Amino acid sequence: MPTSGQRAAGRQLRAAARRSEQAGLDLPGDRDPIALLRAQNRNRVPQLVPVRRERMSESPFAFFRGAAAVMAADLAGTPRTGHTIQLCGDAHLSNFGVFAGRDRDLVFDVDDFDEASVGPWEWDVKRLVASVVILGDELNLAPEQIRRAAELTAQAYRTTVERLATLSVTERFYVKISAATIEELAGPVARRARRGRDKFLAKAARNTSVRALDKLAVRADDGRYRIQSQPPLIVHLPQFDRSFAQPLFDRYVGTVPADVAQVLTSMQLDDLVVKVVGVGSVGTRCLLALFTDPDGNPLFLQLKEAEASVLERYAGPARWRNHAERVVGGQRILQATGDPFLGWFDDHHGTQYYVRQFRDMKGSVDVVRLAEKGRLRSYGRLCGTALARAHAQSGTPGVIAGYLGGHPDVRRVDRAFAEFGFAYCAVNRGDYERLLAAAPADWYAPDDHDHEQDAG
Repeated sequence: MPTSGQRAAGRQLRAAARRSEQAGLDLPGDRDPIALLRAQNRNRVPQLVPVRRERMSESPFAFFRGAAAVMAADLAGTPRTGHTIQLCGDAHLSNFGVFAGRDRDLVFDVDDFDEASVGPWEWDVKRLVASVVILGDELNLAPEQIRRAAELTAQAYRTTVERLATLSVTERFYVKISAATIEELAGPVARRARRGRDKFLAKAARNTSVRALDKLAVRADDGRYRIQSQPPLIVHLPQFDRSFAQPLFDRYVGTVPADVAQVLTSMQLDDLVVKVVGVGSVGTRCLLALFTDPDGNPLFLQLKEAEASVLERYAGPARWRNHAERVVGGQRILQATGDPFLGWFDDHHGTQYYVRQFRDMKGSVDVVRLAEKGRLRSYGRLCGTALARAHAQSGTPGVIAGYLGGHPDVRRVDRAFAEFGFAYCAVNRGDYERLLAAAPADWYAPDDHDHEQDAG
């Protein structure tokens, strides 16, 4: 569809959901967020379920990170435009960061895709803006500071979509946020903090498999490296042997490009462990594999279990053949430059895993430091820009731009998204307090009500 046609289609979406309605949040009286989280625990490693609860109990923002399933259910009842695209599915502030592209240049982008699926574009925007408000509230920023940060996040998304809609499909394909452009996008506050930014990027550049080897592994008597156990967060598999793992490795190699496959088949698998990561994904099966080349140089790969996206229940099934391929496909679409080692496989029991590099020049912003003057605004703008670039890869940025723009006071829609963020902040805080007050049995033991919800 030509850009003019996309914009016209976008304007027509206002009949389905007025822009002011993006502020709306009308939740059912029988809403039970703890039951939704407990239902997820049924499919997770039982020994790790307490770790998940512990991490989600740290703060309202930590709870929000782990409660994507809860927000997906809440978003399902909000007004929607009806325009669906490829979504990140979990677009909060801690799921953006820097990492190395295939050319080894650092880029800033979305970096978590466990929940990636097709759905209403505004769901990603609302989750991102809500995360700005929830974090700002947790950092005890003044309400006017939080509101300004939330509005600027929505504004950055809106203006970036508008700009990208003027480019050709191939021009958009090559757009990326390189380390060199972060300062320009983040604004004058980031320029005043140039030293901290440069330190952050330099730290990310040092975060490689070689550094991970020094921190995580030791050389065994046979000359091979072994990852050190740190129960319950790093545990060796009692049944692990190379004859067991090699068929899985071969399946994975069949999902990567031929040049990457050549690199992988030139390496040997030294060790494989269970390693707990993240907040929301705690309890899912997550492995860390250590490979070395003939000279002993390391490559760490992370193998993460892929379950159904929390969006699928409300937005419809994903288009991929399985959930691991869904994660990989979503990441390849949304990221400007991807991980060449990204692939997937299913194990001997049918569990699906996606594979990616572990800590390859990756860096995440310490959200506590965003309490400093103006930094939440700058970082929100940066994430809003990155999310818009990712959404534009679905091919219809003109539709979203047509919906968002064209009003004498176009910033009203930015304020509507911010209002939603404040409303959801109050809901999230209440959910967090319910988690703290819940008895252990309420968290760990599924009941018949859970089965009914899960089947619904």
